[in-house]
Amino acid sequence: MDPIARAPGRGRRRWVWLLAVVLLAGVGYGLHATSATRQPAPAEPAAKPMGPAVPVSVATAREGDLPIYLTGLGSVAAFNTVSVKSRVDGQLITVAFQEGQFVHEGDLLAVIDPRPFEVQLTQAEGQMARDAALLKDAHINLARYRELLAKQLVSKQQVDDQAATAGQYEGAVKMDQGLIDNARLQLTYSHIIAPISGRVGLRMVDVGNMVHAADQGGLLVITQVQPVAVLFTLPEDNLPPILKKLQDGEHPPVEAYDRAGQNKIAAGTLLTVDNQIDQSTGTTRLKAIFPNDDNVLFPNQFVNARLLLDVRKGAVIVPLAGIQRGPQGTFVYMVKPDNTVDVRQVTLGPTSATDAAIEAGLSAGEVIVIEGVDKLRAGSTVQVRTPGGEASGSRPSA
Repeated sequence: MDPIARAPGRGRRRWVWLLAVVLLAGVGYGLHATSATRQPAPAEPAAKPMGPAVPVSVATAREGDLPIYLTGLGSVAAFNTVSVKSRVDGQLITVAFQEGQFVHEGDLLAVIDPRPFEVQLTQAEGQMARDAALLKDAHINLARYRELLAKQLVSKQQVDDQAATAGQYEGAVKMDQGLIDNARLQLTYSHIIAPISGRVGLRMVDVGNMVHAADQGGLLVITQVQPVAVLFTLPEDNLPPILKKLQDGEHPPVEAYDRAGQNKIAAGTLLTVDNQIDQSTGTTRLKAIFPNDDNVLFPNQFVNARLLLDVRKGAVIVPLAGIQRGPQGTFVYMVKPDNTVDVRQVTLGPTSATDAAIEAGLSAGEVIVIEGVDKLRAGSTVQVRTPGGEASGSRPSA
């Protein structure tokens, strides 16, 4: 057969195959589109986890009264200190006290040899007796001269001379009385008595030594320790409310603590404030008085003084350790019921050594973090530690 005649048949078959391929491609695309519409959409990416729970210690805000204290360094000072000296010259023959003894005002402490003063007293009394006798005789003679003058048996000059003689003896008697009083006073001074009640220090002069009124050192020192004073300093900014209380007749309580500030030693009241401020330190001195009945305070002892300035009633109180500070001010980490934390801005009020009053931003019953805040941020999950140190999965109840 002629090749030219076979060409139209081959062309038709080629178009048939092309049409079949196109139809198959269309059917495949339709099936793929249908399956694509039926597939579920991919899930959204899960939220980034906040990390493991942070172990923390917490405390619950409470409502109560917060005492406001002012604390200053101080030292104990004897309320009165007396250096006992001899007021007469003589030999010390008796010491009637023991070192460290507590003596009362008027107790005998020492005796200076009284015999020289007894002799002086005897001499003064003898001279007084002689001059008193002469004065009596002068008065008798003056009375006689006046009777004779009335009878014009003596002159007026004689009467005046006798009156002058009587006046001289009157002066002598008064002088003698002064000598007697002085001798008795010296005799009294030879017995040294305690001028105040207090504790006796170490003896400075032993029996047998000569003592003089002009000696620089005394026989002993007495310190009054019941009551006793505590002198302490506070910044000048704290003075206005303290002075206001003193002017109103109030004497705020003052407590004395040991050097570490942990143990309370004694309790007293504020007595007064110094009349000037130390410009170099910006502080002023205050004086408190303590009964010291148990003798726990000793002169020159170092103490921490705490003055109770006021008591804030009905305040929201949290531990001071829970207060954090940042660029926006003070804040706390509050633990929510789902054991995550929220940053809560608070307004801080008065503080004590361990607690703080919250003026705004927190209510009583809310829980805050007091330990373990270093790794916290808003939304962090926390694991509450119990007081024994073990972790607990739930927050404490209010």
